[in-house]
Amino acid sequence: MNPDHPKNTVRERIDIQSHILSPDFLEYLEARKDPPHVIKKDGVRMLIVNGWVRPVLPKMIDLSVKLADMDRAGITMAALSMSDPGPELFGPEAAMVARMNNEHLSSLAEAHPKRFFGLASLPFGSKDEMLKEMDHALSRPGIKGILLFSNINGKFPDEEPMRSLFAEAERRGIPVLLHPARPVTYELLKDYDMAASLGMMFDTSIALCRMILSGVLEEHPNLKLVCPHVGGVLPYLIGRLDYQVLALKRGGDRIKHAPHESLKRVWFDTVTGIGLGIQYAKDFAGVDKLMFGSDHPWIDPQYNIDALDSVALTEAERQRIYSGNAKEFFGL
Repeated sequence: MNPDHPKNTVRERIDIQSHILSPDFLEYLEARKDPPHVIKKDGVRMLIVNGWVRPVLPKMIDLSVKLADMDRAGITMAALSMSDPGPELFGPEAAMVARMNNEHLSSLAEAHPKRFFGLASLPFGSKDEMLKEMDHALSRPGIKGILLFSNINGKFPDEEPMRSLFAEAERRGIPVLLHPARPVTYELLKDYDMAASLGMMFDTSIALCRMILSGVLEEHPNLKLVCPHVGGVLPYLIGRLDYQVLALKRGGDRIKHAPHESLKRVWFDTVTGIGLGIQYAKDFAGVDKLMFGSDHPWIDPQYNIDALDSVALTEAERQRIYSGNAKEFFGL
C-alpha cells in the first residue's frame, strides 16, 4: 500500500455521529403497549414510531461491539447520542425518558473518558422543563452538547419552546447537533422505503431552512450548530433559496442577509458516502466547518471513511476534518 495513502497518515479520528440505545430505555419501550414501542416479530426486535417500523440493531445495544467496530475503523473517540424516538413522543413521561437516556450516555462517557462523550436529548413540554434537563445533563460527566431532532413531534426547532434553546446554547457555548427524526414527509415516502434515504435528509433541510428564514441564525450568530449528512440537500439548493428571498421577495421578511450567509455559519458532518458531496461541502463552507461522522451502527464506518479519503485534501486539512475541528468545537 502507498505509504502516503490517507489511511496511513491519519493519526486519529473523532466520530461526531454515533448512536446507542440504553438497555433501560429498550426495556421501557418493550413494556409499552402503544407506539412508540418495541415488539418482537419472528424473534427480531422491531421499533414502531408512528407507523414507521424498523429493526432494533443488536449493535445499538452492545457497547463491546461498538468499541470493536471503532477500533477496526481507527476511530479514537465518538460522540454518543440516542436515535429517535425522542423524549417528546412520550407525553408526560418525556422528562423521565430524557433523564434516563442522558444518565446512560454520561455513565458510558465516565467509564470510557478517552473513547466517548455524550450529546444529551431534552424534553420539550415547556421551556422550564427543557432548561431544567439541559442544566442537569450538562452538569453530568462527559456530556458535551445537545442533540436536537429535526422535528419535535411534528413541530420544528424554530418554534417554541425549542427556539428558547438556542439563546441558552449560544450563551453557554454549548454545541447543538441537528439530527433527523421520523420525517414529516413519512406518509409520502412509504413507497419504495424512502423515509430514511430521502425523508430524513429532507427533514433536516426543512428544519435548517426554517431556522435561517425565521431569523434564528441571525439572532444567534455565535450558535455552535451542526447539520449532519453534509447539510442534507440545503447546500445544493441554497442558490435557489437566495434568489427566492432576494429577487422574488419570498420568505425573507424576518432576515436581513442572504440565506447563504447564515448557512455558512453552520458546521457539517461528513456522513454522505460519496466524496463529491464532501468536496462540495468543503468548497461551500470551508475545511474548518467539516467534521467526520460515521452514523454507526446504521452505517459501517469504513463506508464514510472511504468517501472522505477519496477527497483531495492536504494532510493538515484531512486531520482537521477527522479530529482537529471536533476537538475545538466540543472542547475535547
